[in-house]
Amino acid sequence: MRALLIILGCFLAACNEVSVDAINAPLENKIGDALRGEIIFAAREGGHCILCHQVESLTAEFQGNVGPDLTYVSSRLTPAQMRLRIVDYDSVKPGTTMPPYYRKDNLNQVGGDYVGQTLLSAQDIEDIIAYLASLKESG
Repeated sequence: MRALLIILGCFLAACNEVSVDAINAPLENKIGDALRGEIIFAAREGGHCILCHQVESLTAEFQGNVGPDLTYVSSRLTPAQMRLRIVDYDSVKPGTTMPPYYRKDNLNQVGGDYVGQTLLSAQDIEDIIAYLASLKESG
């Protein structure tokens, strides 16, 4: 698994920016925007993360319960850990149902128009991370 992470990290960022459980540097040096991230998180045309996850503060209906509740995810994971999980959670938890949002290769059941493309852009992912990192417990 570590070899996969190093290869993945070399593809995404400088080789020294990847650790066992995280991608330490922002993708393509993008800076995330939490407001855009919230929209991408909920939008069907975006990440559509609410299909599986829920966030208490979102007003979106029909939030999922297949994946973990992300209401206070920043209390459990660093932005670097979130980045790896969004980019390719299968490298952390093999066999997961969460799709790799920034991997292009070794995918199954990809429509012809989408071969060689990522599900989300580097900017989209950094925006989602900024949004998730802003979700903190009050008090």
